[in-house]
Amino acid sequence: MSFDFDKVNNRRNTASEKWNVKENELPMWVADMDFQTAPEILEAMHKSIDGGIFGYQFVPDKYYEAVANWFEKEHNFKPDTKWMLFSTGVIPSISAVIRHFTDVGDNILLQEPNYNSFYGVIEHNGRNVTNNELIYENGTYNVDWQDLEKKLSDPQTTIMIVCNPHNPTGHIWSKDTLTRIGKLAKKYNVMIISDEIHGDISMPGHGYIPFSSLDSEVAENSISLVSPTKTFNMAQLHASTIIAPDSNIRTRVERALSIDDQIEPGILAIDGTIAAYTKGHEWLSELKQYISGNRHLLSDYVLKNIPELSVIKSDATYLAWIDCTKVTDNSAELNDFIRKETGLYLAEGTKYRGNGNQFLRINLATNRSRVQDGLERLERGIHAYLNNK
Repeated sequence: MSFDFDKVNNRRNTASEKWNVKENELPMWVADMDFQTAPEILEAMHKSIDGGIFGYQFVPDKYYEAVANWFEKEHNFKPDTKWMLFSTGVIPSISAVIRHFTDVGDNILLQEPNYNSFYGVIEHNGRNVTNNELIYENGTYNVDWQDLEKKLSDPQTTIMIVCNPHNPTGHIWSKDTLTRIGKLAKKYNVMIISDEIHGDISMPGHGYIPFSSLDSEVAENSISLVSPTKTFNMAQLHASTIIAPDSNIRTRVERALSIDDQIEPGILAIDGTIAAYTKGHEWLSELKQYISGNRHLLSDYVLKNIPELSVIKSDATYLAWIDCTKVTDNSAELNDFIRKETGLYLAEGTKYRGNGNQFLRINLATNRSRVQDGLERLERGIHAYLNNK
């Protein structure tokens, strides 16, 4: 490999949310990576800083062209740059759209288990979470179509958030599934928000389907949110792009972002994003290979040493979803026990709702020696928990 993903980067005492833990603890919970971002991005950022002037910036055409060209090469789909809007982040954008497209008391539809930040965005804005719970059978999640149509047909349901690829399970939705969801949503006048922040991190041999690439019949009833921040480990960049094929929806989104002041880029956002999307292909390719190796290590280790658990097959994200059904139905309690017993800090599945009470989520975007350490701690923690029952 050209890039050293085995390098151990010390992130303690750097105001890192992930690494704000005790000295003996190993954090593998929140979704950021322990890898330095691509050298080409750092070079672009250094150039921005070295200029020494940090005045206001506009979003140039080359920003949107970089996004479009990235999607063409990475995802076999080139969105029209006219469909795009800059925003300072995926979650702030979803929050703005919910506030300005819906009324207090409206239902926002999710498919649980789902990304925990969605719940806060919905509920803090005075809207209701409506759940089309995913069907879990034989280690796989599928859509409950009858229940989905029932929830969409409720006149109080106005938006559905599709997590694409799905977090926390890492499932990649097929084109047929997304199209069927889109047609049902349009039938009942429910707008789709497609959160695609994990879309770039599909495992080798797999790819996700951008919602805006679907037939215009459904794509025009949607907005998609994409960003280089998960892909290149730049959460503090505060940059994302909204893709809205329909001009009327796009105008309303632009107004919502403007009212909520989510349209002005910071000093590194433009140059960092352009560098990522124009020069980051090789780095991303090697990253995905490395994470795939960590996935295989996890699956093999659990199968051999912790048969009480099972790892859900996943084709996207650097997060793994671990079934603890044979151990507990209270993953929050289990997670707390493992942390106290071994120092391993995972994400309890309960925060994702649905059947998450039987799961743990582990972040594999770290060097392999830490993954090995984490797995050994997990083994000790699970067996100590079972011995204490």
